[in-house]
Amino acid sequence: MSSTYDAIVVGGGHNGLVAAAYLARAGLKPVVLEARDNVGGAATTETPWGPEFKMTALSYVMSLMPPTILDDLKLADHGYHVIPMGPTFIALPDGRYLLAEDDPELDRDEVAKFSSKDADRLGDYHAWISGVADVLAPLLLSTPPSIGSRRPKDLLEQLRLAWGLRGLDTRGTADATRLFTMSIRDVLDEWFESPEVQGLMAINAVIGTWAGPDEAGTAYVMMHHTIGDVGDGHLGKWGYPIGGMGAVSDAIASSARSFGAEIRTNAPVERIRTRNGKAIGVALTDGTELDADIVVAATHPQITFLRHLDRHELPDDFVKDLEHWRSRSGTVKVNVALSELPDFDAWPGPPDKETLSGSVELCHSIDHLQKSFEEARWGQASTLPFSDGVIPSTVDPSLCPEGTHVMSLFTQWVPQEWSTEPDHAELEAYADRVIDGYNDLAPNFKQSVIHRQVIGPYEMENEYGLIGGNIFHGELSPDQLFHMRPAPGYADFTTPIKGLYQCSSATHGGGGVTGIPGLLCTRRILKDTKRNRLLRRGGD
Repeated sequence: MSSTYDAIVVGGGHNGLVAAAYLARAGLKPVVLEARDNVGGAATTETPWGPEFKMTALSYVMSLMPPTILDDLKLADHGYHVIPMGPTFIALPDGRYLLAEDDPELDRDEVAKFSSKDADRLGDYHAWISGVADVLAPLLLSTPPSIGSRRPKDLLEQLRLAWGLRGLDTRGTADATRLFTMSIRDVLDEWFESPEVQGLMAINAVIGTWAGPDEAGTAYVMMHHTIGDVGDGHLGKWGYPIGGMGAVSDAIASSARSFGAEIRTNAPVERIRTRNGKAIGVALTDGTELDADIVVAATHPQITFLRHLDRHELPDDFVKDLEHWRSRSGTVKVNVALSELPDFDAWPGPPDKETLSGSVELCHSIDHLQKSFEEARWGQASTLPFSDGVIPSTVDPSLCPEGTHVMSLFTQWVPQEWSTEPDHAELEAYADRVIDGYNDLAPNFKQSVIHRQVIGPYEMENEYGLIGGNIFHGELSPDQLFHMRPAPGYADFTTPIKGLYQCSSATHGGGGVTGIPGLLCTRRILKDTKRNRLLRRGGD
């Protein structure tokens, strides 16, 4: 294997793979270095109970990867295939249920069971959200300008940003501002009165977030999850990759290799090598050194800048920003194999694959969500956890033996300290409460669990490189978004080290399996490469 490359990508998660694929597509010779024995990072399909059960260990559904990436990298040719999820199903302790099917008439009838007033406002609410999302969605595919900079180039980029938002009038600008800053509770209080309906609407605002629905900024998290699609042009749609989330990573890796990228696993990086403020390559933990003029870091920024580099090489303000980067979470992934589908008391008739082919929530109300968070905030794992559950085997039988199912439970919250100070007994007790929560609604659930896997914040940090157990590499709070992500002046995917770029989920466009940071980062690299080539020619 060569020791000299055009570019080195540190981290083989989906963003690193996308970056490598685009670099190779442009004619460069990149290598991806992944510490684990498989690529994908949090987007992996694993077999914790043997080869017959395939489990999406952490990330579990697709939405936000834009068609641009799917088309440019020809991912369908490499096995990428996503089936849209079914409805959202919530069973409640009082014997009622909510079924949201993305059908205006059916959803109105469902909401009317809880409040006729809420049913009357449902259509207007979705129209309002979609109207703002239509204007804001393109921002995800735009590199943030350095807001506040007075350099001519940066001033021009700020003008382009303002022009891109021309679709927002005075009222639309106010709505966008509110969605970026308000709590989802305050937003929903203006629209709906039923706590159960509010709970349904608040779920996407707290997924993977160290915040309950009463916290400022959660309205944006809801918006972030609303502006994606699965390639069919419908905002807010989510889907299951056939073969699990690992199939997505494998498709990107296959595409990257087809363009000429090299991918090495079991190749942990010890440090990023620099000379005179410029990246010159990396050193692996086994002492191997690789050379390249371009290094792309797809790892969590606190790993990249506070571990792989000597912080004395970086500006003090930048180091301070990264030291204060918030990456809390309190999430726990509970994966189970089932001998049968859950049989909910609230559902009339036997378990229905189609009804359970979407999200199967453990969410009694918006107050349930807030209480779960408050307990963790004050140091106690939730006594009644919230769970965003999915059963992908309802549409993908390749994941498990016939007659069985696999269910992915993305649950919240446990104390943030558990990422550094794990309490395994308490973690298992918390997982028991998740199982019991579903069993209270579907009495066959507990007895149907054949296998169980519990992945807490400590495992997420130490086995998957997710500092704090945060799947977004950093909280999606207003002060950690857009031109602030991950630090002021460096949201354009550059870093203080010349030739070192960043494309982790902590950069703009990250949060979910989007690939957008990898795409935008490589656009910046290729632009810089072209400019440097022209400057060299001019010097000749």
